[in-house]
Amino acid sequence: MTIRIVTDSACDLPESLAKKHNITIVPLTFSIGDQEFTDRISLTTSEFWKRCAESPVLPQTAAPSPGKFAEAFKKLAADGATGILMIGLSRELSATIQSAETGAKESGVNIPIQFVDSCSASMGEGINVLVAAQMLIDNPQVTLDELARKTNEWAGRTRVFGALDTLENLKKGGRVSGAKAFFASALAIKPIIEVREGKIMEGGKERTRSKALALLIEKVKSAGPITNLAVLHAQCSDLDMFLEQLKSVYSGEIIVGEVGSVIGSHTGVGTMGVTFHVK
Repeated sequence: MTIRIVTDSACDLPESLAKKHNITIVPLTFSIGDQEFTDRISLTTSEFWKRCAESPVLPQTAAPSPGKFAEAFKKLAADGATGILMIGLSRELSATIQSAETGAKESGVNIPIQFVDSCSASMGEGINVLVAAQMLIDNPQVTLDELARKTNEWAGRTRVFGALDTLENLKKGGRVSGAKAFFASALAIKPIIEVREGKIMEGGKERTRSKALALLIEKVKSAGPITNLAVLHAQCSDLDMFLEQLKSVYSGEIIVGEVGSVIGSHTGVGTMGVTFHVK
């Protein structure tokens, strides 16, 4: 059986890893004002952040159309795939998986397609895509049902924590008041978020960025045995320093992914996060 993996661009997987593992990424779209863009294609990351800073409102993100997924499924089937696993952005955060399911019906392909809700976002989604790809390498004879089942299990063991550098994007999105954002900035409060059960939840707050990043290190350290650690960041100048600190508590490979326009629209520039699987 030739199984191929499909995901969406909210996974924030580095392009090099997607190509290495032959992963198809279907892009979400976003609009800034009256201009629409395709994630990963229309703007470079630096151009995206520049436009965000200049805009008084947040970019509006949208799931890929069913037609985009149908197109991807048809191409994979034509290229010889005999089964497809689609791993998507949390259903609690987006209609992306629903769109993929509709696209599968519209595609008319006669090969099985399974869907897995990563219950996560950004590299939290990405590490589940990579785990599925690695399972295919380790066991080329694995069935699609078994691959989907095991990927679901990994999704349930995913943890994601992020330190936001600013409340500006939450203010633009109407999540916090302008006054609250102003005082938080004046007091140097750095909000911590966590992805739980597919939803973005408040995970605490620290008074300085250094304390917020130290909390992320502590989350990794206190999680017990973990694997597949990845860092996600949005234009962070202190990334290298953070990675060095992580290496003092985790000896394995650390994957680094850049927060893209879809997730970055909501978290803002300067966001630093960690994601991993608990054993």
